[in-house]
Amino acid sequence: MTKEQQRQETRRALLAAAVQVVQEDGIHGLTLEAVARVAGVSKGGLLYHFPSKETLITELVADRLARFDAAIVEAAATEGGPTRGRWLRAYVRLTFAPPRPGSDLTVALFAAAATNPALLTPVWATFDRWQACAVADGLDPTAATLVRLAADGLWFADLFGAASVTAPLRATVRDALIGLIEAADSEPSSAIEAADGAASGAIAMADNGVAIERGRDVGEGR
Repeated sequence: MTKEQQRQETRRALLAAAVQVVQEDGIHGLTLEAVARVAGVSKGGLLYHFPSKETLITELVADRLARFDAAIVEAAATEGGPTRGRWLRAYVRLTFAPPRPGSDLTVALFAAAATNPALLTPVWATFDRWQACAVADGLDPTAATLVRLAADGLWFADLFGAASVTAPLRATVRDALIGLIEAADSEPSSAIEAADGAASGAIAMADNGVAIERGRDVGEGR
């Protein structure tokens, strides 16, 4: 292993240690000392790679966003569907994957927000880039933007634990958005009709979900 490979491996281990610290001790437990301890390095060794806590979090956010980007590219390349809308379909499917409240990206964003909100600037720039990718995916720009905003809304709901969506409804909404993408691949008017149908289906599913929830025993968990 070359020195550069060793350096990169150590940096990855330190970032993973930072995530572990937050998952186990919370945001306020994220200190350089704690990260060094979990990673099994000296504080001086950590400072060699990340001179400050803000530097560490900045790199963590960038790394986790890059991983999600790479996952989108890989999913789009292997799905085998129509070329138009391929990026957006991958974006929706990855966003609608089962939520993981303690996932690396969630941890990175909360750490950045708690430490210095300015550290979130690259996140907003990434969302701008994702919007550009959506409207450049060969579909009607309005339909593509509608799909992206719907997916982002679910992601932010997961992030903040707000208005949690049941797994069956989650799958139905995901499929409705995929259907909207496929409709937008033909005619804009078809996309609007698909959006109306998707909304009606989601509302019906939601009504059914409420009825099911009301019929549960009081002691039953979610």
